[in-house]
Amino acid sequence: MRATTLLLSLLALLAWASPSSSQTTQDWITGAPREAMPIKAWPGGKKVAVCFVLYVEVWGRGHGPVFRPDKVGTNPDVLNESFRQYAIHWGVPRVGRLFKEQDVPITIALNAQFPGQHPETWKTFRASVPKAPILGHGMNNSTEELPLDKGLEAQKAYIKRVLDLIEKDTGARPRGWSSPSVTPNVDTFAATVGEGIRYSLDGMDSEVLSRLMTPAGPLVLIPYPTQTVDMGQYLGRQKEPVDFERQWIDYVDELAREADGDTDRPATVVAIGVHPFVMGTPSGAAAFRRVLEALKEQPLVWLTDTDAVMAAAGVKQP
Repeated sequence: MRATTLLLSLLALLAWASPSSSQTTQDWITGAPREAMPIKAWPGGKKVAVCFVLYVEVWGRGHGPVFRPDKVGTNPDVLNESFRQYAIHWGVPRVGRLFKEQDVPITIALNAQFPGQHPETWKTFRASVPKAPILGHGMNNSTEELPLDKGLEAQKAYIKRVLDLIEKDTGARPRGWSSPSVTPNVDTFAATVGEGIRYSLDGMDSEVLSRLMTPAGPLVLIPYPTQTVDMGQYLGRQKEPVDFERQWIDYVDELAREADGDTDRPATVVAIGVHPFVMGTPSGAAAFRRVLEALKEQPLVWLTDTDAVMAAAGVKQP
């Protein structure tokens, strides 16, 4: 089995090899070949591509992010359930309105059960950002996550079910993937490719595009650094929206400064995870607006979405 996997990976590498400027290493998670995808510049000569990804999720009563751990176990847990419900009914539409107002692209990471469980919220939100690409993000973020302990075929079946349901309820079949609760394993990368996924946000260790040669074929990894994701910082480190305002602007400005000082540096890309629990509040939206306005003024920054990054990188998608 190991020899077969290695052979398939090497064949994929040969079929998708880039010019000699690319560099191939061994991916530290999967052990498969991973090839750098050097991009000289993004459209318009931009050097830093920024994709804001809104996580549109469902958790279920008694599950999900906890704002006040000391209230867990109360019945009903009004405080923590309200924290979750507010994000769904108020936070998601508010972020949609903000991106429409600012005329900035956004990417949607969607739990497949969300449109069916909250059809009016989904309809309102989707009307604000009708062209935003949709990434598969599992069935939900609590009781139906990836079956990590059941093998490759079980994950493929799960991913197909996610993609089928999203296509049924939205009319769009995702070409990108972000694992629910950021919990992929070695099998996940090949399983997504096997079900038609072409790019993933499960690569969190880079600032440039790369191509993972899975046994099922190539998978482009769009960098999704954990340091910039609002949710973990908000709940785990007690950071507020104004902290993300400073962090996101500084993160992107520094990438632009480095590019301006060295024109031979490859163009970078960052997918920034946004959650309605944090940036969908009034104070969150106010801070987020300032971020978007600041980044629009940065001459080397391209505010875009994940599908556009793939197109600009010359990756053909079905």
